[in-house]
Amino acid sequence: MSTILITGAGRGLGLELATQYAKDGWQVVGTVRDEAARKRLAAAGAEAHILDVSEFAKAQELARRLKGRALDILFCNAGIIGQRGMALGSFDYASWDEVMRVNVLGAAAVAEALVDNVAASEKKVIAMMSSRLGSIAESSGATLPYATSKAALNMLVKGLASTLAARHIKVVALSPGWVRTDMGGESAALSPETSVRGLRKVLAGLQDSGRFFSYDGSPIPW
Repeated sequence: MSTILITGAGRGLGLELATQYAKDGWQVVGTVRDEAARKRLAAAGAEAHILDVSEFAKAQELARRLKGRALDILFCNAGIIGQRGMALGSFDYASWDEVMRVNVLGAAAVAEALVDNVAASEKKVIAMMSSRLGSIAESSGATLPYATSKAALNMLVKGLASTLAARHIKVVALSPGWVRTDMGGESAALSPETSVRGLRKVLAGLQDSGRFFSYDGSPIPW
């Protein structure tokens, strides 16, 4: 049986990922930040652990609990958007700092803590939930704190892909598209179900490491 670990799995895309993989017979391990989210995740058929990815030492605690367990896919999904509407002249640096801490450093801490679990698996994949807003080539200057965090996350993906190539671990950045979640809003174009089906298809057919893909499989320029 294949195993996936998903961070930020208590709602939105993370919960949908957990639900779909569990229905397909995968062993699903998820992390959430509170007890209410833990109950939602458990109801979806997943093994739930409490973890705030911004508390970096907690990732090592999780690794100790999962010692010896192979993870075919590590999906670093946990993320926040931060204060909306921030623009030049009114930057909220405390909010920006929190976004970077969760979206970039939190993902790095989880990947570092669990890389041996991934290396012990058959599929050997680390996926990072990025965003098209993180593409420097396509940048419009919108949503700067979130966009800069995802651009930095993309660099993390490229760096880890090179670092982990010798261990045959593939590392990829994925954009879910504009999805109807708390972050995406009700007017977004995609349902979580559609986005996650696409993301899963990309992962199932993954050949190359160090790439940036949309949920529909199309490449996104860095």
